[in-house]
This record gives sequence, C-alpha cells and structure tokens, in this order.
Amino acid sequence: MSKESSSSVYKAWEATVRKTQAARKRANSIFGISVDHADEDDHDHSSDESDCGPEEMIYNADRILPNGDYYTGFWCENFPHGQGKYLWTDGCMYVGEWFKGKTMGKGRFSWPSGATYEGEFKSGYMDGNGTYTGTNGDTYKGQWVMNLKHGHGTKHYSNGDWYEGEWRRGLQEGHGRYQWKDGDNYTGEWKNGVICGKGSFIWSSGNRYDGNWEDSVPKGNGTFKWPDESLYVGNWSKDPSEQNGTYYPSQSSPDANLEWNPQDVYNVDLKDCKICPGEKVSILPSQKKLAVWRSAKGESVKPRRMSVDGRVSVGLDRPLDRLQMWDGGDHDPPCNAGDHRPSTVGGELVEDLMDLHVEDGSQRGLAMKVSKTARRQGETISKGHKNYELMLNLQLGIRHSVGRPGPSGSLDLKPSAFDPREKYWTRFPPEGSKYTPPHQSCEFKWKDYCPLVFRTLRKLFKVDAADYMLSICGNDALRELSSPGKSGSFFYLTNDDRYMIKTMKKAEVKVLMRMLSAYYNHVRAYENTLVTKFYGLHCVKLTGQPIQKKVRFIIMGNLFCSEYTIHRRFDLKGSSLGRTTDKPLTEIDEMTILKDLDLNFIFRLQKSWFQEFCRQIDRDCEFLEQERIMDYSLLVGLHFRNTSAAGDLIPSGALTSTAENESDGTPRLSRADMDQLLLDPSRWASIKLGLNMPARVEKTQRKSDCEFQLVGDPTGEFYEVIMFFGIIDILQDYDISKKLEHAYKSIQYDATSISAVDPRQYSRRFRDFIYKVFAEETT
Repeated sequence: MSKESSSSVYKAWEATVRKTQAARKRANSIFGISVDHADEDDHDHSSDESDCGPEEMIYNADRILPNGDYYTGFWCENFPHGQGKYLWTDGCMYVGEWFKGKTMGKGRFSWPSGATYEGEFKSGYMDGNGTYTGTNGDTYKGQWVMNLKHGHGTKHYSNGDWYEGEWRRGLQEGHGRYQWKDGDNYTGEWKNGVICGKGSFIWSSGNRYDGNWEDSVPKGNGTFKWPDESLYVGNWSKDPSEQNGTYYPSQSSPDANLEWNPQDVYNVDLKDCKICPGEKVSILPSQKKLAVWRSAKGESVKPRRMSVDGRVSVGLDRPLDRLQMWDGGDHDPPCNAGDHRPSTVGGELVEDLMDLHVEDGSQRGLAMKVSKTARRQGETISKGHKNYELMLNLQLGIRHSVGRPGPSGSLDLKPSAFDPREKYWTRFPPEGSKYTPPHQSCEFKWKDYCPLVFRTLRKLFKVDAADYMLSICGNDALRELSSPGKSGSFFYLTNDDRYMIKTMKKAEVKVLMRMLSAYYNHVRAYENTLVTKFYGLHCVKLTGQPIQKKVRFIIMGNLFCSEYTIHRRFDLKGSSLGRTTDKPLTEIDEMTILKDLDLNFIFRLQKSWFQEFCRQIDRDCEFLEQERIMDYSLLVGLHFRNTSAAGDLIPSGALTSTAENESDGTPRLSRADMDQLLLDPSRWASIKLGLNMPARVEKTQRKSDCEFQLVGDPTGEFYEVIMFFGIIDILQDYDISKKLEHAYKSIQYDATSISAVDPRQYSRRFRDFIYKVFAEETT
C-alpha cells in the first residue's frame, strides 16, 4: 500500500473516531448519564469499535422500529453497541451499556409497573451488583447472578422488616440477620428462604432463644433465656411429647416463670414472626426481545426478533417439555409436541422463545450418531427365568418390610439404630404364617438390616411408601440387566425405572453397615449430595432348596430415570489404565458405558450451578475419604436436545432453520424458559443438582501423538444438553485386596494411572479430573 493511500485511510479512521466521540457525548446528554472518567470511557468504546471489526463502525442511531419499539444510541453492524436506550411497546425500558446486542455493563431497566433495577448486567441478565426496587416498595441492594439474588445483599420490605446476609438462587441461604418492624430479630443460619440451622432469636421484650432451628421454628437442642438470667435448656420440638428440658431459675427471682410452658414459644412468641415473601417479577430483562434491522443503506430486510441476550428467534414458538417438567403444575395436562402453550411468570403470560444462535459457516455435526428411538434396558424376568423365584421372594420381602408399621417420627435417630446387630430375620413358608402371606415360591428367610434407618432415609429422600412398594412389588416384573458388572453383581430395574436393585458381596454389606451412621448424617446435612441414594438393605436365604444360598442386595435410586432419552453415558474416575470401552465406534449406542479416555466433551454449567457443583463434590469426596472409600466414579448421562432426522448431533449455533426439528418432539428449554424456571422456586422440584440440568457441552479433540491424554483440547463446538450425574460405587474400601492390587500394578504401570490407590490420593485425583471436565459456562 502506498504512503498516500495509507495516509488517507488513517485520516478517515481519525475522522470516524472524532465523530463517534462527539456522538457519544450527545447520547450521554440525551440519556442523562454523566461520564466521570472520559478518558476511560473513550478507551472502552475504542475497544468496542475494534471488536466490531475493521470494516464495521460505531455510529449513532435514532429511529422507531417497525414493531413500534424505539431505540436511540450507538449501533454497530446490526446490534446496539455502546451506550443506548431501548423502549419496548409494553412500556419496559433499558438505558445503559450494550455489547453487540446484549445488555452488558451498567444500566437501568424499568418496568411499566414502576419497578426498577439499576446496576450491572451480563448477557441480558441482571448479574453483578445492583439495586431492585419493587412496585410494592421492597428494595434489594446486593449481588445478583442470572436474575437471582445470589451472594451478599440487603433487602428492605415495605412493611418495615429487613434482612441482611447471604442469598442463594433468590432465597436467603447461609448466614443472615432478619429484623421485624416490632424489634424482634433473628441472626443465624438460613436454608431455602427459611430459618434452618443454628441461630439466635431475640425478642423486643429481652427474651432470647439460642440453638437449633428447622422450618423457622426451634428444633433440637436449644436454650431459652429471660432478662433476669433464668434459663430453660433442653430438646425442642413442636410435638409436646418430644419436648423435654430443665428450667434453671435466676438467683434474683427464683419464683419467676414457673408457670411458663415451652410450647408458648411456638404458639405465642413466634406466631406473628413471619418471613415476608419475595415479589414476583412479571417479565425479566433477559426475556425482552429486540427488533433487529440491517444497517446497510438501501437494504430492505425483514426485521428479525432477538432476545436481549443476543440470540435471534426465527419466529417459531416451541412448547415446553411435553411432561411439563419446567412448569411444575400438578393439574395441568401434559403438552404434546405440537401444542402452543404460553408460560406463566408471576401471573402474566410470557411467550416461549426458541433459543437459537446465529453463527457463520456451514452446519457441523459429530461423526457419531444417537438413536432416535429409545429402547428399554434389560430382560424382563418372567416365569421360567432362572431368577424368577428370587424376584418373587424379593417382592414378598419388600412388601412385608415396608408394610410393617414402624415408629413415626423424628429424623434424629439413636445410635442403637445403626448397630450392625440391628437386623431381623423373618421366615416365609409357602403356606403362610401369622405375619406372612401364603405364596407359590419355595420357603425362604428374609433379613432386614437396620430397618429404622432405611425407613427414615426413605422419608428423608421424600419417597412415598405406597409408591415405593408399588414400583418394586406391583404386578409388573423386574428387568435384569444383560450382564453383571465388573464386581460380579447383578442389577435389576423396576418396571418404571425408578429403582435399581444390586446384589452385594458380604464385604460390601459390612462396609455399608460400618459407614451407615456417617452416610445418614451426610445425606441429611447436604440435600444436594451426589452420592448414591440407598433405600433399603436386605438378604434372602433360600432354605427350601438343596443348596441354601444367601443373596444380599441393596435398593438404590436410578440416576437415569427420566422421560429424556439418555444418548451418552460416561463412567469417570480420573484414572487412565484400562479406562476405555471395548466396543468399536460403530457399535457404541445409548446403552454403552463410556469411560475416561472415551470422553470427548467438557461439561459447562451455568455459574450458580457450577459453584454449587464444586462445593458438593468437595463435600462428598471429603466424606468418602474419611470413610476410607475409593474406586468410586461419577456417572454422567447426556440427552442431546438438537439432533437431525438421521440422528446426527447438531451444534448449538448451527440451527438456521427448524424444519428438520419440528417433528422431533424433543423438549426444548430456551433462555426465557430458564428465566421462568429460576424465577419461581416452586418449579425447582424438577431440576436439581445432577438431575434434569440444562447445560452445554463443548466437544474436545485429543492430540494424535498423545495416547493417554485424559482431557482433550476444546474445539469451540457446543451442544445443548440435559445432564444427569451422580457418584456411584461408594462401597469399596481400601482393604487388603486393593492394597495388593495397587502394589502389583504399580510394578507394571505408572502408579498414578491405576484405579486402586489410597483414598486420599484417589479423592485428590478424582477431583482434579472432574474440575477439568466440568467448567463454568462463559458468554
């Protein structure tokens, strides 16, 4: 290029910069937004302009859009970019910073109802530090993540109450202080928006309670104290029969409070101390759609609809999951794939968006395919099957155990309930007995291990006794999986896929009985634990046959019980020796269990879920390490949401039309749907950590010259998925056999690559690997 042409290009660029800076100042005066650091602002927007590309310019736009929306501010190519003001026809308005069509940075969003949010935005979400003022006068100032209060914040309620402390996913959780308008206050632990854990409640009268709480009332050990220093110390419960304690009068007034009843705390003192509910937002900023137009002069293009997070809609509304997983309604009929049903958020109808990216380039797909038709696992155990008698015995025993009346009650169990000797034999003769029904099988004996503990575990896991019995002991037969696991155990599935039954070795039973108390305390303390849920431990002894054998088995929850087809299954340990499937690529299907060296994805979770995932992995691994457990793994199931008619996986961003997906009937969850799901806590029942989780996976590629590269290099190719995951095989302790296996294999192979290692080393290696293949979703 000649010096003259270079000079002219430079002058044109310089003039454009000057023009852009002048336009920015005019926009600031229009919007009433002051710029405290002009130099920093100019630098930021110069960076924005370079982001737009060398042939794209930032300029000022001021026009009424064809759908009636109004925008004034800076524009780059086809998107708002820089400072801008957007007014929707429904009265919503955003004034603030944009980045390529996304609300990004500081801004102010206002609703026609009068509610406002002023603070930080990220990819269309209220994300960062900000202040929300509701129509009823409630004000929250603090941290946000994806439209939800998350982190430290203070909320002042219109009735005079206020709360300052930690929030998680829109509700009080962690440590916080709540003060009522009459002066009563609570300082302590919260969970899911209610008082739960240890804390202190101080009444305006001077009385106070220090101790444990559950569901916003005292529960467990605690102390009630009067201003005259008299005390009541004991175990607290709303059930008077469980309430017990000791009163200690003060020296100054020994006769005071003698007529006091501890139940007055529940019936009188706490009667009016209610936690104010949060205000529901009619529509979230990330659900607002933009009318986008082409910026080239003389070009007439039909406006497209785009959400403020930068995703373009092709004008087709897709329904939510046909099972209403995201709706949470118990009485609404399920949606069919062709129905159009608006979703409700805060009492107002919000149009469901189809969440599509815009990406240059041709459509890409993985070489591997997924099956378009789901098939059921296992072989039905019918009459004539070798294990038919065993199945009948199992069903009779379960019906007997679950149907037998037991103590109702408290989740606080005595140490004697966990005693390994706490087991009961019941004889089942064919003709029946006083306690057992007649049956057509041979005589057998049935053993229940720690029945009170497992009954309480089922209650803790919210398993209905009637449903549990019906799933296992109903008219439908169990299904036996095609081949036993590596341990030699057999697996059986209930007909509804809710429960899995695994035969166990005596050594595994001993491990479970040894750690049962610690397991119970762990799953009770951490609702989102990823470790396997155990519902019952039993044994059948076939006494009516020549060879009297014992069959021990455990009943567990099935991680993959879902209406979604599980397209890929991964068993991940973090080791490399032998960690590949034996099947060739052409024979891999949705039932194949793939292993560490088969993994070709990085799992990306949304920020709040990723943080919770990391915390829970740490807690679970610490628990297993303390119990000297190793050789466990993370079982991961993926349902790919976008597939072609031929079964090819379609990357997110490769969808430019919906023709080949319309007849698929596959459930879709758009970002707007995600907003609705996160906004209403009542809908969280269907999505939990490790269960029905919308996420993205990024394809990875291993280097050809690195045979045992555990984690491949990211390729930038993403897929929308629904994820299921949990920690399984948690009953293998580091016994003498595993120590010998470690010593033997260490001679032949790299000691860090083998699975049998010390529990501490195993936990460290497992976590290191999991934190490499799971990552936080980035914009």
